Amino acid sequence: MTPIRAAFLPLTDAAVLIAAREQGFAAEQGIALELVRTESWATLRDRLVYGQVQAAQMLAPLAVAVSLGLGGAATPLATPFRLNVNGNALVMRPDFAAALDPDPAARLADPLATAHDFAAAIGLYRRKPQIGIVHRFSSHALMLRYWLASAGIDPDRDVSLRVLPPSLMLEAMRSGEIDGFTAGDPWPAAAIAEGLAEAVVLGARIWRRGVEKVLACRADWLAGNAAVADRLLLALSHAAAWCDAPENRAELAEMLARPDHVGMPAELIAASLNGQFVPRAGAAPLPADDFLLFHREAANFPWRSQALWIWSQLVRWGQADRSAEAEAAAGAVFRPDVYRRALAGSGAVMPGASAKLEGAVATPTGVGAHGGALLLGPDGFFDGRVFDPDAIDAYLAGFAK
Repeated sequence: MTPIRAAFLPLTDAAVLIAAREQGFAAEQGIALELVRTESWATLRDRLVYGQVQAAQMLAPLAVAVSLGLGGAATPLATPFRLNVNGNALVMRPDFAAALDPDPAARLADPLATAHDFAAAIGLYRRKPQIGIVHRFSSHALMLRYWLASAGIDPDRDVSLRVLPPSLMLEAMRSGEIDGFTAGDPWPAAAIAEGLAEAVVLGARIWRRGVEKVLACRADWLAGNAAVADRLLLALSHAAAWCDAPENRAELAEMLARPDHVGMPAELIAASLNGQFVPRAGAAPLPADDFLLFHREAANFPWRSQALWIWSQLVRWGQADRSAEAEAAAGAVFRPDVYRRALAGSGAVMPGASAKLEGAVATPTGVGAHGGALLLGPDGFFDGRVFDPDAIDAYLAGFAK
C-alpha cells in the first residue's frame, strides 16, 4: 500500500475523497488514504504547500492563487481532477431577505432580479451588510462579486466581506457578527434550518456548471509520483461515480454525517444530495437537480477554460496583474493531460478538447469525446455572458468593473 495523506474540510463536497477511503476504492488501487480533517482553507493550503499532506480538497481559485503567488510565495500546484461541480449558496438574515422578493422560489429562480433587489435592500438596511466568505480566493467569493456587480453593487465598497471558515458561519450568524454568508453545504442549509437565514441565491443559478472544489497537489509531487497519482485519480473517479448514484445517497449522507467527517445530521446533508434545497425554515424543498454534481457530465474533468475564467476574475477585481505569463501559469494549474493519462483504459469517457466556451451550452448537448458519448449539461451564466478563453481582454472589457 502506498500511503497518501489528503486534507479536507467538513463539507458535503468532500464526499468523493471520503467515499474513496470508506468504500475501499483507494485500497483497491493500492493506496492507504489517510484523510486529515482541517477547519480552514488557509490551514489546508499550508498543509499542502509545506508537504504535511500530498493531496487536498481545495477551492479551485485558491489553487490558482497559490500557484501565482497571490498573498504569499508562489508554489506551483496542479489540479488534475475536479471533485464536484457547484454546491454553494448565499444566505442572509430573514430581516434582510424580507426586503427581497418575499417568495423564495421566485428569488432563487431569477438571480438577476434578486441582485437588483439586493442593491435596493442595501439602501434600506441599517448598516453595510456583513457577508461571510470562506476565502477571498474561492469560487463563492468570485461568484458573489460577479453577481453583486451585475446590479451595480461594488463588493469592495457597498458590503463588507468577512473571511471565516465554513464551520464557523453558524456561530457568526448567531452572534450577529455577520448578516449572511456564502459557503458550501451543509452550512447554508443548517443556517436556514435554525431560522438564522433564508436562501438568496444558489451558486448553481449564477453559473449552472461552475467550478467548485478540486483535487490539488504540489506540481513537483505530481511530477515525481506519476504512477501513484494515476492510481489515486482512478480511485477518485470510481468514488465520484458511486457518490452520484441515487441508490447510494442515503448511505453517503450517513457516512458524511459522522463526527470525523462533516459532523452534521444526515437528513440535512441528504437534501442537497437528492437535488433539493429548502429556502426558508419550514418551507417545502425546491428542486435543484444541478445543485451538486460529483461525476456525471464530465464533472471531474479539469477544463483549462475554467482555470482561465478564475484568472479573469482575479484580474477583474485587481487581485492579479494582467500579463501573458500569469495567464499561462493560471491556465497550467488545471491538468487535463494528467486526467487523460490516469483514466486511459478505464472506460471513462473524456472530452475531445481541454477547453471550451464557458456558458455557451444552453441545453443538454452531445460533444466530441473519446471512449463513448458525452452529454454536457447547461452551463450558462445568469447574465447570459459567454467566456472565451482565447479572448479574455474582450471579455473583461465587457464589464464596467
